[in-house]
Amino acid sequence: MVDIERAAPGDAGEILTLQRAAYVTEAQLYGDPFLPPLVETVEQVRKVIEGGIVLKATEGARLVGSVRGQLSGSTCVVARLIVAPDRQGRGTGGRLLGALHEAVPKATAFDLSTGHLSEGNLRLYRRFGYRETRRERVQDHLTLVHLRLSR
Repeated sequence: MVDIERAAPGDAGEILTLQRAAYVTEAQLYGDPFLPPLVETVEQVRKVIEGGIVLKATEGARLVGSVRGQLSGSTCVVARLIVAPDRQGRGTGGRLLGALHEAVPKATAFDLSTGHLSEGNLRLYRRFGYRETRRERVQDHLTLVHLRLSR
């Protein structure tokens, strides 16, 4: 059974450890070990938890997922949706995304981005109703796909 709740500043280290594990496959996919989620510090994660909305998914005592949201006007910017590699494909990412939507009732839209080669991520976001708004080439090997969900 997966439980979802707000993360606390004391969860920063565990979230960062999970984030690094979850982004290893993305780093391999893009041939880039310096993706921002892989070089973020525990202090940066702690500040995000203190200043935004960070949800965590747990199975018993184990952290198995997390997602971030930051309200900007009436838009919630979604970031760092992560699921433990051995728990991917079991609905945890979708549950986290849905819980974030519920946690920000004032938001009229949700924006996020993912890499152009991240087909699993793109499928999940499209299943939730996100629509591509633009593509942005940020490096030779990486094009970000920006998506939006309006409600």
